[in-house]
Formats: sequence, structure tokens, C-alpha cells
Amino acid sequence: MKRTVLSAGFNLLACLSLLSQEITWEGPSVDFSHGNLVVSAAGRYLEFGDGTPFLYVGDTAWELFHRLNREEAENYLEKRREQGFTVIQAVVLAELDGLNTPNAYGEKPLIDNNPLKPNEKYFEHVDYIVKLAIRKGIFIGMLPTWGDKVDPQWGRGPAVFNPQNAYSYGQWIGERYKDEPNIIWINGGDRWCGDPNFKTWDALGKGIKSVDPNHLMTYHPHGGISSSWCFHDTEWLDFNMLQSGHSDRYIPNYYKVKADYDLIPVKPCMDGEPNYEDHAINWNPENGWFDDWDVRRSSYWGVFAGGHGITYGCHPVWQFYDKGRDPITSARHYWYYVLDLPGAWDMIHLRNLLESRPVEGRVPDQSVIVSETGDDNSRILAIRGDGYIMVYLPANISARVNAHKLKAELVRAWWYNPRTGRATEIAVYGGSEERTFEVPVQGVDWVLVIDDADSSFPEPGGQ
Repeated sequence: MKRTVLSAGFNLLACLSLLSQEITWEGPSVDFSHGNLVVSAAGRYLEFGDGTPFLYVGDTAWELFHRLNREEAENYLEKRREQGFTVIQAVVLAELDGLNTPNAYGEKPLIDNNPLKPNEKYFEHVDYIVKLAIRKGIFIGMLPTWGDKVDPQWGRGPAVFNPQNAYSYGQWIGERYKDEPNIIWINGGDRWCGDPNFKTWDALGKGIKSVDPNHLMTYHPHGGISSSWCFHDTEWLDFNMLQSGHSDRYIPNYYKVKADYDLIPVKPCMDGEPNYEDHAINWNPENGWFDDWDVRRSSYWGVFAGGHGITYGCHPVWQFYDKGRDPITSARHYWYYVLDLPGAWDMIHLRNLLESRPVEGRVPDQSVIVSETGDDNSRILAIRGDGYIMVYLPANISARVNAHKLKAELVRAWWYNPRTGRATEIAVYGGSEERTFEVPVQGVDWVLVIDDADSSFPEPGGQ
């Protein structure tokens, strides 16, 4: 396969990503023997049937089924397994002319573009990738269709769904994958959820759930909104997903996550599409490009505001841009060159940090920060759990923290480097003290971790 030469600046960025690759995930990313995913009793996070917590660390691979052959899918999924991703979000009836441009094996998904006439040969390829992901311990966040097949106001379409055939298609695809252990259903696909689309999306969700009640389901909305706007009270929606999007370098997604977190009835929530690495800011290269710092900031903000997980994205990867394909919105590198960008590797450090402390009892808690928390572009956020506090500083010099809520005689403080996954102990001090912490290196982001000194926790990020 012919490769293009990258710019010197991009080569430097790729080389720097090697610093993050000292830590890789060993073995399958998750263990499906723990049972099906369910919502925890408190309604704040996901767990397996046996009570083992599950952290949703997603990657956006919308065109996976449509554009990759089996060898390419193997290479892609193996890389994401090494990087600790737990969910891959992919679309069955894909966005980029997914009905009329065949897949890598010359197959289209529907006969005569009829949702009631699925092409078995196309779905055999989908089946193959689903089973490949099982072997790697990765969930598939499966979108039955992209939004333009319901509402083609942008996108190639054509619109082929109505409430009647959406329900039947939902039953068919739900039946096909109900016994696979690694399915998370994602209804929608970058579209408005309300009228005139509400009945069709609702029918699709109900159709799937009527035959597959044992897999969780959410909804992927268009930019700036959440699934909660339309579907929070529906029975088929198990957790909320919002899309904070790509319109600005500093999108304070924590406001929208908190809005979903505060809803009644309580449901888990997350940002399922923050800014993509190597994506032009507001779709205009003159504004610059989102980088690994942007990715980390939106990811930590999303989780520290109360999200049960986060989804990473890389602009050339979701579309699997390659030679002979038209770049979507200024994609500038072939997809296989950007699998190792620093932001992708930083997701394993976020996962290791969060999984090194118990999720039970974890809540957002800004009250532990007694200094200024910054503006919308540099907001310091904190979470508190049973025996620990974590504080994310996006680009701040210091934070003053009161750890008295831990009710510990002594506490141990650490700096966690979200770029390398390494922790450095700061001090052990009295648990009732307020203390100001200055970051080790200014101009980059850090996580402050404060533990009850009597806890048996490993160092942050340790397993």
C-alpha cells in the first residue's frame, strides 16, 4: 500500500506520542465472563451482571463496517485494544453514502435500499468484525443507521426509514445480535431527536428492545444537545449521551454533562462526541487543529463532571480516510498514520487512573476546591470517592484543596501526569488541613490525587 510523506511538524507530533506508549493494555480489554452490562443500582455508572464496574472508554469509528476490509479491521481493533479502549462506536448503515457505495467486498447493506431487505453478505462482514472485537475484549457501540437515512438535511441519504419499517428493522437487527456479549446499542446518528424525527427514532429503539432487552441502549444526537432532550423518560434509553462537538477549542462540556447528571430519574450520562484529535477547529483549518491537550481536557472534564465514561475521536480515523477517498472536512492524514497520536494513548492513562480507585460513591464535588476554579476555558474540576479526591487542572498553576470530607487523620497527595500515566508522591499531611498545590510543570494539564493515607490504594494509575 502506498504511503504519503507527512509534514515535519506532524512527524514530530507522532514521535512525541511514543512517550505515552510505555504503558499498553495487556490481554483482552474487558472480560465478558462478568455478564451483560447493566446500570448500577445508584444509576450513575455501568457495571457487569456480577457487579464488576465498567468504564466506557470509546473510540469513534463510524465507517468501520463500511470501509475497512478484515485485515484492516484487525489492525485497527488491535491498536485500540493495546490503548485500552473498551468500546468502538460504528455504524451499520454508514454515513458516507453507506447505502449505495459498497463495502470493501463489493456488498451493499440493503437490497433496493429497503430496510426490510437486508443483504446477508454485507451483514456477514459486520458479524465478522463484531466477533473479532469479542476476541479482543471490546464492546461495539452499534448504530443501526446513520441519521441521514431518517433525516437527510445534510448527508447523502437517501431517507429510507419511517416509524413502521424502523420498528421492523430494529427487531431484525436486534434479533441478529442479541446473543453477542459485546453489543451496546446506540440509536440515532448525529440528528435532531424531536419532531419530525421523534417517532422514527423511538420506533427503532422500541423495535430493538422488543427482542433484545438485555443489551443497553443510548442515543447519539447532533452537536450541542443530549439524548435527554427527547428520550430521557423512554424505557429503551438506559443512559444519556451528548455531543459537545467541534465548533470551538474550549467547549465547556461539563455544563451539559452536569445537566444530565442532575436529571430525575437518574440515568448514567456521558459526552459521546467531544472534539476530535486532528480535526480543524470549527471545521476551518485557519483556526488550527484540535490536539492531544484538547482531547484530554474535554475527556477529564466530561468524566469529572459526572460522566460514566467518555468517547475519543480522531478525524481521519472515524472516516478511515485513505488514498482515493475524498477527505471529509479537511482531513489531512491517512487513517493508519494517526492511530498512535498522543490523545489516543492518553485514554489508557485516564482509564488506569479511574480504575485505580473505586467507582462506588464517586461524585462530582467542587466544594473541595477552596481557591478560584478558573474560567470556562480552564475550569478546575474535582471528584470525590470513598477515600480519595481527584482534581483536574487543565492549564492552571495551582489549586487550594480541603480534604476534610475524606474524614481521614492523614492524607497522601500525588501528582498524576495524564500524558504519561506516571504518579509522583507529594506529601503526607493532616486530613483537616487546607493546602495549596502548585503544578510540577506549568503550561500543561495535571491531576491532583489525594488519598486517605490509611487506604490500601495503589499509586494513582496503578492496578
